[in-house]
Amino acid sequence: MADSQDNVLNLLKKSEEFLKKKNIPSARLDAEILLADLLKIQRVKLYIDFERPLSLSEKDEYRERIVQRSKFRPTAYIIGKKAFFDSEFYVNESVLIPRPETEELVAWVLEEYPNKENNLEVLDLCSGSGCIGISLAKARKEWKVSFTDASESALEINRKNIQEILNAERSFELYHGDLLSPIPNETKFDLIVSNPPYIPESDKSTIMPDVADYEPHLALFVSDFQGFHTKILTEAKSKLRTQGKLYLETHPRYSSWLKETALSLGYSEADLKKDLSGRDSFVRLKL
Repeated sequence: MADSQDNVLNLLKKSEEFLKKKNIPSARLDAEILLADLLKIQRVKLYIDFERPLSLSEKDEYRERIVQRSKFRPTAYIIGKKAFFDSEFYVNESVLIPRPETEELVAWVLEEYPNKENNLEVLDLCSGSGCIGISLAKARKEWKVSFTDASESALEINRKNIQEILNAERSFELYHGDLLSPIPNETKFDLIVSNPPYIPESDKSTIMPDVADYEPHLALFVSDFQGFHTKILTEAKSKLRTQGKLYLETHPRYSSWLKETALSLGYSEADLKKDLSGRDSFVRLKL
């Protein structure tokens, strides 16, 4: 039988203390998320049923999850999912964990295209889990959304999320290759939306270990920011229809450079947008 000390509240307290000693900044929140997911309940219900005892197998599984988190493995990878916009995405170490900043990028695009009847062709470039394109496709059912990524394993996760979230209710093109190179020559888009890798490799030492040690470096870091992003701007220009737009999430340090470079390459308009923290994290470029 379970000991009275093995109830929800006591295990949360012990787990929080343990994670704090391991320098996990969000110790309490992570302990709650890991336990609620294990028990298949909402987090708020942990405090409604806080005297509930855990079985031996539940305790063992929870202990293993807490140990993993103490080694800085991200909570999203431990439970295999991450909430983004109004959906829950399957994630593993093949894909970047969707972030709130990227939700802001999706919201910006939807705000600028409120007409749900518009039949636009859209590309999610460097798609990873597919969180950008899938969120756009879910909100704008008339849009034809395609995806491209350099990682085949990431595209498998993308495919899984399409099936789970959109119920495979319509067909989607997924392309494997470097940036826009796998896109057929005749294919053009009204919108290209992307959260490409943008952290300079020289910044690796400043990145938290739960990111630097676990998330895919291919999706995070670039050795030559300017060279890589010039390639994105150039290739996107050839794939956008007249008046088409490219939306990018980027490093605030380089947003002004991106704007100036895009205009020098022939884009007609270039605008920056601040994230909720007041940083110039987003760029909109019009052909």
